[in-house]
Amino acid sequence: YASTMIVERLGALPRPGSAFDFIETIEDTLVQINADLLQTAATRGVDLIGSTVVVLVSDADFMLCGWVGDSRAYCFEDGRLRQITRDHVHGGDDDVTHFGATPAPPQAGSGVLTRAVGAEESLFVDWVVAGNRPGMAFVLCSDGINKEMSDAELDDECRRNPQPQDLVASLFDLAMGRAGRDNISAVVVSIQE
Repeated sequence: YASTMIVERLGALPRPGSAFDFIETIEDTLVQINADLLQTAATRGVDLIGSTVVVLVSDADFMLCGWVGDSRAYCFEDGRLRQITRDHVHGGDDDVTHFGATPAPPQAGSGVLTRAVGAEESLFVDWVVAGNRPGMAFVLCSDGINKEMSDAELDDECRRNPQPQDLVASLFDLAMGRAGRDNISAVVVSIQE
């Protein structure tokens, strides 16, 4: 319910001329969705109806990536994958991917979301700036992808599947072939000449 609401409302937004105006519109929309989800949860008598989100906004010279929760964005550039978002989870400093290093063992309470749309009265969206050059690709995914494969595996899949549709299909096949412990969603944006 919550993720569908986010996708539908953000997908219906008109794109104003300025990327910064569009970001403001996205944030305003997410704040309204947050309020609507809190109201729906109260009406239904449930503790939480929420979702994570990650968005990518293109400008002529740069990309802006915004997120709430543990949905992630990665940038694949010059043959190297790097995570450009930072999970909003308890123990977040320990959860940052150090590509090529052995992941830290899970800590008690790690993986518990500290932010989600629909979780708290106030909603804060984090934003990061990335490049916008031909040959770059961005992978936006829910935690259903990154829970099922390491960043090294995701990097390998980016190398093996340069076409966005092939990469998405491969990520879905791999995640579904494993435990598939969470919702699985992914979008790949490839920057062309």
